[in-house]
Amino acid sequence: MITIKSSDEIQKMREVGKLAAKCLVEMSKLIIEGNTPKQIDDACHKWTLEHNAIPATLNYKGYPANLCVSVNDVVCHGVPNEVPFKKGDIVNLDVTPILNGYHGDTNATFVVGSVNDDIKKFIDVAYLSMWEGIKQVCPGNTVGDIGHAIETYVKSNGYSVVVEYCGHGIGKNFHEDPNIVHVGRPKQGVVLREGMTFTIEPMINMGGPRTKLENDDWTVRTVDGSLSAQFEHTVLVTKTGVEVLTLRENEKSLL
Repeated sequence: MITIKSSDEIQKMREVGKLAAKCLVEMSKLIIEGNTPKQIDDACHKWTLEHNAIPATLNYKGYPANLCVSVNDVVCHGVPNEVPFKKGDIVNLDVTPILNGYHGDTNATFVVGSVNDDIKKFIDVAYLSMWEGIKQVCPGNTVGDIGHAIETYVKSNGYSVVVEYCGHGIGKNFHEDPNIVHVGRPKQGVVLREGMTFTIEPMINMGGPRTKLENDDWTVRTVDGSLSAQFEHTVLVTKTGVEVLTLRENEKSLL
């Protein structure tokens, strides 16, 4: 069931969106050579509680951590471990605080030290593909328009889109309708309406799109071992278009 947010709910979504953006920025400062995902997990727990919020992922359907840390070929849902980051790693942090009963969900991919130009381009395409999807958000467009824009952009650059995992409605609940699949056909699927809030979070692989689930029942990897990158924003459908609720300080909107 799709929820249309009231003005009061929209304000709460704005507040938690700003908090999620700040959390992501603060946690990203810990992505340095020699640090571990577990250190970031511990810091996220402390930071979130200090800001009168709750980490949504902790114990969500049994998930054991305060955020997801997905390194290199991990597509999503990486469980923080004690393996130190090394130069050249690419690291996705995915945070979701709950503030005043509402969820703010955002993620981004960062690099440890520096990476070569091919990987830089790959990460840039993942980021820009998210914005290609966001640009499609307005009343009357469909989730198919979002997916088609993302898929077209990614494939034109020679990469693949993960299809098993998708964006989602969000609000009082972590995951609500509709699902936002990152492939699609124009004018197909759910029609967007003013007051809807959902995430757009394409997962892009350097190689093929196939994925596999690890024995921990959470960590998802690329089957071929290729790198995977992801970016995510929570958005609001407005009367005339879209508002990005999790835009980070100093992040320029590409609308």
